[in-house]
Amino acid sequence: MIFYFSGTGNSRFIAKRIQEKTGDEMYSLNEAIKQKKIFSGKTPETAVFVVPAYAWRIPEIVETWIRKSKFDIGMKAYFVMTCGDGIGNAAKYARKLCEDKVFTYMGCAGILMPENYLAMFRVPSEEEAKNIIADAEPKIRQVEEQILAGDPLTEEPVSMLGAVCSGPVNLLFYPLFVHANKFNVDNCCTGCGKCVKVCPLNNIQLVNGRPQWGDKCTHCMACITQCPAKSIEYGKKSLGKPRYRCPYEK
Repeated sequence: MIFYFSGTGNSRFIAKRIQEKTGDEMYSLNEAIKQKKIFSGKTPETAVFVVPAYAWRIPEIVETWIRKSKFDIGMKAYFVMTCGDGIGNAAKYARKLCEDKVFTYMGCAGILMPENYLAMFRVPSEEEAKNIIADAEPKIRQVEEQILAGDPLTEEPVSMLGAVCSGPVNLLFYPLFVHANKFNVDNCCTGCGKCVKVCPLNNIQLVNGRPQWGDKCTHCMACITQCPAKSIEYGKKSLGKPRYRCPYEK
């Protein structure tokens, strides 16, 4: 079974690619988390978790969901992470998660995809994004083949910087940067409610036809990138930037 979490489409695109190769069922963590639904059904023999890298590790909300869910001991667990510049030492923490849940750890691989975190970084144009995805093709195929064969994923060496990014930097990232108070809308907002629908943490509500954000944001960027009117901004950080969506997931 392929469990995926995706705010802008990158991880869902990779999950679909793996699904096409393996024929496994896809399971949306966005919907499960939004509905406050943990996994408690028949445990698959193999689980592939396809997620974006948040500060060089699995997103906190995904790890929390996995820890709360009821999987059988011994389940094989793969971790495939989409990222803009690398996953640091994410494998260390994925391995620890598997030890705690008594899963069989099958590796953690990063796939470089177009940058989508417009709260901090430059995001590519659609043409640039397609070129980046084309460059990722060999890695995507490698991951597909290893999962299909039941082999462990090939992991990259971890640099000292990568270890720091996944350790102390990750711990500082959420309290210092992950807040919703900079989100706002301009007069182009139509009150359509799309942002409310796509928020996995139910952190947005319409008040007098305009969205208001609460304090449970995870910075998935689903609201700002999927707004049909492009009326949502993240302070001054998003001004003039493209609203990135995976070009193959529109």
